[in-house]
Amino acid sequence: MRRLLVVDLIALTAVITAVLGCQGQNPASTSPSASLPAASPPNPRHGEHGGALGEADGVVLGDVTVFDDAIPAVAKLDPDLRTALREVATDAADDGVEFYANSGWRSPEYQNQLLREAISKYGSEGEAARWVATPETSPHVSGDAVDIGRSDAAAWLSEHGAEYGLCQIYRNEPWHYELRTHAIDGGCPRMYADPTEDPRMQR
Repeated sequence: MRRLLVVDLIALTAVITAVLGCQGQNPASTSPSASLPAASPPNPRHGEHGGALGEADGVVLGDVTVFDDAIPAVAKLDPDLRTALREVATDAADDGVEFYANSGWRSPEYQNQLLREAISKYGSEGEAARWVATPETSPHVSGDAVDIGRSDAAAWLSEHGAEYGLCQIYRNEPWHYELRTHAIDGGCPRMYADPTEDPRMQR
């Protein structure tokens, strides 16, 4: 009798394990985006206001060119910067180079989220400041900076950007460009090693 009970318990345990194993392999139950609308990112960022940060905050989802006026990260850039970017993108296309914006304008909430993530990643506010500015000092929040995607575009800009007034500002960020109209005649100013050397970041 005792042996039958043990066998029954082992069989029952095997059945429960198999059922749970099948549920764990069900893509619908494990996919992070299964319950999200198709247009939503699988891992949306969350701001201090408790809501998900999205395109309206300047988050760039997928491939966004400097011509995408429907995307706030591009549409809310300073108009002169946006014009210069489109001129350079049009000319670079002749060399087979396409200009994508990995980031442009950002809401203060989005910038603050990026700063918190950087502090967590680098271990201190001082080290994070080498990569991410505060919402109060960031040229992204004011719409005065763009992060260019893809290395061929960044390389093209490093060679020709000054002709359009587009300059790399920080040596540690070859993707980060801002408009310096005086560069058209006099060349881009000396780069800072990183944002901590930029007087604008000391406010």
